[in-house]
Amino acid sequence: MVSLGCPKNQVDAEQMLYTLKSAGFEITSSEAEADAIIVNTCGFIEAAKAEAIENILEAAKYKAEGKCRALIVTGCLAERYRDDVTEEIPEVDVCVGIGQNRNIAEIVKEALSGNKKNRYGEKYELDLDSPRMLGGPFYTAYLKIADGCDNCCTYCAIPKIRGRMRSRRIEDIVKEASLLARDGVKEIVLVAQDTTAYGQDIYGKPVLCDLLRELVKIKELVWIRTLYTYPERITDEFLTLVRDEDKLVKYIDIPVQHCNDNILSRMNRKSDKKSLYALMEKIRKTVPDITVRTTLIVGFPGESEEEFAELDKFVKDMEFDRLGCFTYSAEEDTAAAGFDGQISEQTKQDRCEVIMQSQNTITEKKNSEKIGKTYKVLIEGYDDYIKCYFGRSESDAPEVDGKVFFTTPRSLKIGEFANVRINDVLEYDLLGELCDEFTE
Repeated sequence: MVSLGCPKNQVDAEQMLYTLKSAGFEITSSEAEADAIIVNTCGFIEAAKAEAIENILEAAKYKAEGKCRALIVTGCLAERYRDDVTEEIPEVDVCVGIGQNRNIAEIVKEALSGNKKNRYGEKYELDLDSPRMLGGPFYTAYLKIADGCDNCCTYCAIPKIRGRMRSRRIEDIVKEASLLARDGVKEIVLVAQDTTAYGQDIYGKPVLCDLLRELVKIKELVWIRTLYTYPERITDEFLTLVRDEDKLVKYIDIPVQHCNDNILSRMNRKSDKKSLYALMEKIRKTVPDITVRTTLIVGFPGESEEEFAELDKFVKDMEFDRLGCFTYSAEEDTAAAGFDGQISEQTKQDRCEVIMQSQNTITEKKNSEKIGKTYKVLIEGYDDYIKCYFGRSESDAPEVDGKVFFTTPRSLKIGEFANVRINDVLEYDLLGELCDEFTE
């Protein structure tokens, strides 16, 4: 299986792998050896669709060069475009919508026997509680607490692809987290399209804090990280909990997308510039040592030079610790795709570069301030080329943030924690050495 896109999609892939293995299939990492290849796709924006198609065509080569007898496409691209996938890419044998993930073993068996029929179901039939076979490192796992989204931002196709938000029950999430922890997972990363809305659909109100209070009771867990927290739903209760609970990493991920009131309104976002400035002040006052990550969209339809300049000033004022910038992608079946004032790709790219240049200056400054300090690092591997270990501090989320590289004369275990004193910086990464004293 080749799985693309976000952590939420990765969880879906891991559930399908468990189903396949339980049905007697042998899982291989070699496409050349596989009788069946599944490409679990992302279909969120144009770049993701292009990546998905590229991976599908790459996998298709093994129908001629390898043993592959069935090429199956699952995930968001499959759900969004359905029969168009097999019509436009005839190399694909079966297209499977997310509502049929639970039947993936049966679908693969049928495809291998020659019954190559596309399969779809209702979005709500995606099973959120089925077991998983972890595809990532044994010490870190994503934990999906909800699927779908009710926010309906005008640029976003997720509600059409994934449907309305469906939360899992607290007891089911805690049960899964406990099993993961017993299997050696030290860090769980909570994900949903909007984690701060978690529980609204089944409990009548958001209950993320209630969930976190239960998760911190799991003895084996060391770090609990929450991604995709929406600014308008970040409460005093949540911030106080992050401050006071040792297992909740001092890290907050807030996708603000923009700061201009007009753009935010056209995006159907619920925040405004004044509230964003106030929120950032409150976050840093409540949790002084917190790491703040955000994402922004530049080139939204109608974004003027003045509105873009306002966003650049916002970035400089806020001094985010981590920042990802994306160019607006006009997605069919979204309201914003029909807005006047669509902006050229070149202008969007230019604006993205300006934002990232501003952020690079901030990141360089913040990283230099870490020299001489000591941080707790989750060890992820050893680099034979530069002869040092590497890992992440609590300020670094998996896959999207930097690494901490460090030297030591000792032999250390992957998945354990080490105290590392920082000596130097290298762009987004930190360089240091093992120390016995924890002084942060």
